[in-house]
Amino acid sequence: MEEVILEAFRSRFTIFFFSFAAGFVLLAVVLEFLRGMPWWCSCPVCEAYVTKSWSGRFDNLCDWYAHLLRESPTRTIHIHVLRNTVTANPDNVEHMLRTRFDNYPKGKPFSAILGDLLGRGIFNVDGDPWRFQRKMASAELGSTAVRFFASCIVTAEVRGRLLPLFDAACAGRAVLDLQDVFRRFAFDNMCKISFGLDPGCLELSLPVSEFAAAFDKASVLSALRATSTMPIVWRAKRLLNTGSERELRDAIRLVNLLANELIRQRRKLGFSSNHDLLSRFMACVDDDKYLRDITISFLLAGRDTVASALTSFFLLLSRHPDVRSAMRDEIDRVVGRGAATASYDHLRDLHYVHAAIHESMRLYPPVQFDSKFCLDDDALPDGTFVGRGTRVTYHAYAMGRMEELWGSDCHEFRPQRWLKNGTFAPESPYKYPVFQGGFRVCLGKETALMEMKTVIVAVVRQFDIDVDVQAAWPPKFAPGLTATLKGGLPVRIRRKACTESDMSPRTI
Repeated sequence: MEEVILEAFRSRFTIFFFSFAAGFVLLAVVLEFLRGMPWWCSCPVCEAYVTKSWSGRFDNLCDWYAHLLRESPTRTIHIHVLRNTVTANPDNVEHMLRTRFDNYPKGKPFSAILGDLLGRGIFNVDGDPWRFQRKMASAELGSTAVRFFASCIVTAEVRGRLLPLFDAACAGRAVLDLQDVFRRFAFDNMCKISFGLDPGCLELSLPVSEFAAAFDKASVLSALRATSTMPIVWRAKRLLNTGSERELRDAIRLVNLLANELIRQRRKLGFSSNHDLLSRFMACVDDDKYLRDITISFLLAGRDTVASALTSFFLLLSRHPDVRSAMRDEIDRVVGRGAATASYDHLRDLHYVHAAIHESMRLYPPVQFDSKFCLDDDALPDGTFVGRGTRVTYHAYAMGRMEELWGSDCHEFRPQRWLKNGTFAPESPYKYPVFQGGFRVCLGKETALMEMKTVIVAVVRQFDIDVDVQAAWPPKFAPGLTATLKGGLPVRIRRKACTESDMSPRTI
């Protein structure tokens, strides 16, 4: 009996031992395989990215990237776990955006990441779909008549809504979230200019603010996909409709309601005789899903980027009274003291204001970086090899902080660096890729600058904006497709003081 029990024990122990050994060998093989995958890398940069140890020294991921790029002799780095080459070298940027443009499309991986939100919109496609949308948008946004029409809309919004809101805030000593104010303002303008609709006229089942919150959440969650070292994780969550992917799906459902209502209202009012952007597309596109993708892409471009640029501008201006004084002097000289807003012609003569806007976006670009995917093996001008399928990113935020590009005072807010004999002097778009460059240069650049200048002139000449600098500085950004201040920008509005003393520039 004992021998039978002992034999059974030996048999089971042998099975257990060999099963354990086989499992151990299998685990070793799997681990070795995983170590060969792009998401597994033990170099210091990848380890810091995965563990987020960079956050011990830097407030934002973009600041850490800027530090790494400054330390690199070629101003190019590799994040192996993302299979991502990141550069702040203007020669590399020109190579991507112009010289080898066809080899650096948005690519299928990028389209997959943003596909649920942007679909087949202009910012998420290549080839013929991109050329078609760009041609249509160019005909609308490139026209001088359309820009003048847009200027009239923006001026009316400033006079009729923005300035009265600031007046009310002055009277009630209310705290405003300036970032939220500018987002609402930019949304209204975008709807009127590009869709021919006033958001106040939309028949929505929920307040516009809830749709805006859904848009923000969808932007954040879509952007977080791109930061994942293992895309299979978010793909699995999307398949199972769980966690952040379920939240993204719910947010996109609300975004779709908004886009569909814009299309429905435009169709209800008629579009054959209208010249807004949506009407032009509706005249030749009989696919509401495609129109939805186009609508959402232009909402993202027109609302978030302008709002981000204006928010950062007034944050910087609150720290530099000398710049504010110089702007007021120029506005009084060019526009005169009587008008509440500047005319379309006056805006072109405000060189210092124009310079201040560009300087603000040099330090805080609305889109901090932009990525393409390499189609075929290539070498960048700095000698960096780029393998097929590699994500290649140019980092506009970091480029604004490079001494060899902007001098030893690159961290200072100095609008005069853009002026030559008092006239604005633009820089190469590959040194200053805030509006991209080459074949994908931003079509809405002039309209966006006009909108920002109209707001800035009207606000700066009448109001002082008080920011709690201790709470708001240094800026901390939330994840997203555009630069968004975490927690917004709470401010108090005061009527402009009668006199103010100039102060010397401070480092940002």
